[in-house]
Amino acid sequence: MKLTFLGATHEVTGSSFYLEACGKHILIDCGMEQGLDSFENQEIPIPSAEVDAVLLTHAHIDHSGKLPMLYSRGFRGEIHATGATTALCDIMLRDSAHIQIQEAEWRNRKGKRSGEKVYLPIYDMEDALATIRMFRSHDYKEKFTLYDGIEVRFTDVGHLLGSASIEIWVTEDGVTKKIVFSGDIGNINQPLIKNPQYIKEADYVVMESTYGDRNHKTPPDYISELTPIIQDTLDRGGNLVIPSFAVGRTQVLLFFIRKIKEDKLIKGHDNFKVFIDSPMAIEATHIFEQNIHGYFDDESMALVRAGINPISFPGLTTAITADESKAINFNDEPKIIISASGMCDAGRIRHHLKHNLWREDSTILFVGHQSEGSLGKRILDGASEVKLFGETITVNANICRLYGVSGHADRNGLLKWLGSYEKKPERVFVVHGDEEVCDIFTEHIRDELGYKAYAPYSGTIVDLATNEIVVEGKRIPVEKKKDKRTVTVFERLVNAGKRLAVVIQRNKGGTNKDLSKFTNQINALCDKWDR
Repeated sequence: MKLTFLGATHEVTGSSFYLEACGKHILIDCGMEQGLDSFENQEIPIPSAEVDAVLLTHAHIDHSGKLPMLYSRGFRGEIHATGATTALCDIMLRDSAHIQIQEAEWRNRKGKRSGEKVYLPIYDMEDALATIRMFRSHDYKEKFTLYDGIEVRFTDVGHLLGSASIEIWVTEDGVTKKIVFSGDIGNINQPLIKNPQYIKEADYVVMESTYGDRNHKTPPDYISELTPIIQDTLDRGGNLVIPSFAVGRTQVLLFFIRKIKEDKLIKGHDNFKVFIDSPMAIEATHIFEQNIHGYFDDESMALVRAGINPISFPGLTTAITADESKAINFNDEPKIIISASGMCDAGRIRHHLKHNLWREDSTILFVGHQSEGSLGKRILDGASEVKLFGETITVNANICRLYGVSGHADRNGLLKWLGSYEKKPERVFVVHGDEEVCDIFTEHIRDELGYKAYAPYSGTIVDLATNEIVVEGKRIPVEKKKDKRTVTVFERLVNAGKRLAVVIQRNKGGTNKDLSKFTNQINALCDKWDR
């Protein structure tokens, strides 16, 4: 039984780990790199066609985003996740494929003039749809046999609807070890979803460390902070435009706006309208509404039992079609507009910014993280003008920020979760944090909990039976981002060949008749294409 660390090692995104046990090849998460890529990550050391199964902690793209690429390279196994994660991946992987296709189209239009090679998406919609059909759903606390000698359980970790820590029991050659993959550990007291659940025993813990070097400030009072912003904007006759992440943050906003309306905290605008203008956010909101039991916290369930939808209210309107989206900006009535993307780099929010940034009576309210280089970051940092759709827009609107309740546990929350183990794990592997943060949190674990802790780099291999680090990964900085997509078509052909080799091996022991037929089909194909 061996564990190889592939991604999210001394980095926050691209979570992926490879477990070899009981003759099976299993991935835990298959995430996409987002934002700055600091270090080279090792590829899966086997052909994708040889991967038997994927265990997925949650739906965020930095944990799930490469699943369609895995499929395109030959993977045909099952993907195991909670029911809510399965539902969210249905929309998020389709959206990710759409983004890949759009980016390829844009780059090819731009590159045509300069004679650049054709730029191809890392996967397409067909890959995403096929991947979604491979999901198998499980309830929290349901312990199931994945394969002989391998048992699995998903435990609520309070980060996102359906998010989980994954407990894996492996028995091989008379040795049993339990490995826990924390996933992203949620902050306490988030609206709608439950607090993280604590696990009592493990031999090994693969532990995230996103905020392992700091503690959150006192959580803001959303109601008292949001109410005056709404009141002031509506009083001025303007629109409150909120760029928001479609999954998670939008639903939290609806929860608080419902409460503000219910308590009649806005004076003189009793029937103010709220528009959700993001097809993905609308789909995600429906998934939240449909996945209540087993996922919502006690406060939200009390509302449900009282006949109240926690994220719906009078005056809430959804814009699905392009025409419905356009109509919002031709409605002169003061209103709230919630739209994606959260960092303003894509999506319908850019149209709403175009129509509202120049207005002195409107407000742009940021409720999530804005990465360096994003349009949202430039606006938040005080840009006097921005370019949208080739037009220069003067920034006259009121720009403000509402510091939200983080979806990630802070240093104390992480230590509390890890400190819940009744017996010291044999070793804790610290991942999913910036380079310095991983190392800092590793020291916190050693000093404050007395656990043996180690922060691996990509390529590290651990023998779980003996607790021995067989191969130590290397710190290899990314010098220049290599664009591998220009050869994707040939790569797909090569991967198809690798899958064929795997399929041939799986037919060992078949009847002579079947094997002869298979051989003839392969030879006929080779005869056709041998050049």
